[in-house]
Amino acid sequence: MPVPAPPRPADWALAVLRLLVTVGTLLTAYYLLLVDRRLDEWHLAALIGELGLVIAVLAWQTRLILRARFPGLQGIQALALTAPLFLLIFANGYYLLAHHVPDSFTEPLTRTDALYFAVTVFATVGFGDLAPVTQTARVLVTVQMVGNLLVLGVALRVIVTAVRRTRHRGDR
Repeated sequence: MPVPAPPRPADWALAVLRLLVTVGTLLTAYYLLLVDRRLDEWHLAALIGELGLVIAVLAWQTRLILRARFPGLQGIQALALTAPLFLLIFANGYYLLAHHVPDSFTEPLTRTDALYFAVTVFATVGFGDLAPVTQTARVLVTVQMVGNLLVLGVALRVIVTAVRRTRHRGDR
């Protein structure tokens, strides 16, 4: 079987466009979400459901990689969808908590502050200007830290393995 041709510039351009549209759509949705409802146990159920959505998106993206003509490009797109979705879920959780329980963090959080905080936790650069204060905020941050390890370890491994498997299958 012949070795598949490498991606053309048009393939790269389409991959970058998809990445930008995906991240742009996720960011737009994040900034437009309404949070005027009372904070209750349904928010915890929603967080669990949203994390389940991340797993479902990862599974869907893995299937796309396994069928992709250019698995490396599809893998990049998978990561570009999974990681921002994960971060925005936690950013929204931080924003909701700060909005409804103002003393949860060392200072009030805007949507941008909450996103900054979620990325800070993900990047493990530590806290300086923002930190969780209440037990609820600390639990949410701890859940994100564990999720970070899973996203960095498991999700990245699944994507890389799918890309390698697809490429190996194409080499035969």
